[in-house]
Amino acid sequence: MKAVVLAAALSGAMAVAAGAFGAHGASGQAAEWLRTGAQYQMVHAVAALAVLWLIDSRVPSALFLAGGLGFAGTLYLMALGLPRWLGAVTPIGGLLLIAGWLWLGWSAIRLQVRPD
Repeated sequence: MKAVVLAAALSGAMAVAAGAFGAHGASGQAAEWLRTGAQYQMVHAVAALAVLWLIDSRVPSALFLAGGLGFAGTLYLMALGLPRWLGAVTPIGGLLLIAGWLWLGWSAIRLQVRPD
């Protein structure tokens, strides 16, 4: 559990840094990529923490963190000037995010929620 909390904390910090850079240090398409990446990464860092207390599986949290890094990370790299072909990798991160939400829903159906 400590590893997930640490990864979520680092993910949140990265999202804040990217969002700040997008708002104050970048312009045009780069600013949009940073803003989008920061939004998705932050939402999923928080979701990863919440899921730890909701269900008995760490899989959705891991999918949220890996997907957030993959999705946002490729946007950040393109915003910093790396090749635009990295955009082809971005959907893989998105698929991991979707898988995390589906796993969370499946866990709820299977009643793997924590007892009161």
